Amino acid sequence: MNQSKFSLADVLTLLAALAFGFECFLGANFLALGDTGPSIILAAIIAVLLGGHAFGIKLLKRTSRNFKSCFIWEMILLAAFVGFAVVFANSPFPHYFTVSSKKADIQTKLSESITQAENMFAEYESYAANREKIYETKLRSVVASADINPGEYAEYGFVNGVAAETQIENKMFTVHADLFPSNYTDTIGGSGIKEVAHEWLAKAKKTTNGWKPIGIVAVVNEVEQNSTNWLNTLIELSKVREKGEEAADFACPLSFEDTKKAFKTLGKPTPLTIGLAVLAYALMLLSWSVTKRHTKFPGLKILFGMGGSITGNEL
Repeated sequence: MNQSKFSLADVLTLLAALAFGFECFLGANFLALGDTGPSIILAAIIAVLLGGHAFGIKLLKRTSRNFKSCFIWEMILLAAFVGFAVVFANSPFPHYFTVSSKKADIQTKLSESITQAENMFAEYESYAANREKIYETKLRSVVASADINPGEYAEYGFVNGVAAETQIENKMFTVHADLFPSNYTDTIGGSGIKEVAHEWLAKAKKTTNGWKPIGIVAVVNEVEQNSTNWLNTLIELSKVREKGEEAADFACPLSFEDTKKAFKTLGKPTPLTIGLAVLAYALMLLSWSVTKRHTKFPGLKILFGMGGSITGNEL
């Protein structure tokens, strides 16, 4: 009996196994918070197990000899397929859909975290500008009262014999350079702290709004740590003090909503995920279901001694 070695049904079986495995990868990757290596391995194992069993029972069904043993193994593999199907339909296949059902809430929380990180740099620049203004006002006050309080004049680093206005300009240049060092911003090379942060935040916002399954986990994992690191850098920059200057360090309280919990909490299968899993399993078994048994197959009654006998040729 001639049958196509690789039919359309076989293609659908293969594609269904790969698609099911990919959804399992997305679910496992969410659960592992972006640990892609083990997630890929798990998804590959699932796809191979289901696809391998589906093709295995198809090959056993179309056998031309050893009907009884092949039929028994066919049923064993089919039972194993069903067992694996039940397990994987509970996890990790539905987890991607479980997390995605909370998409709006997760996006809102991440957007708030991204926005506060973006605003942090504007707040620092406002802090620095205000500090420069206060410092300049104080310098001019010190110069105006130099004859009355020469000690304070010296405390702020002023020297006699040099025009006070020139010294004020130099001191303002210094305080600005200290608050905004060369690594703070680099509009040409884009390698400044501000540009690097804004580039990452822009990508994070795009990933969040577009709900990119793999990228969104990176945003969840990194937004808090990156924001905290940038804040600490700005605080360190603000700790510089000029001669006589009194100022408070930069402060920008950050708060982050817990979005990791939504990714690590397993949910129950829903009618949607069950329906999709059943559809995937049906496609995987399509090749087996449409495969015809060999013309020599004696039938179940004869095969198991319930009537007739199996000839030597049928073995």
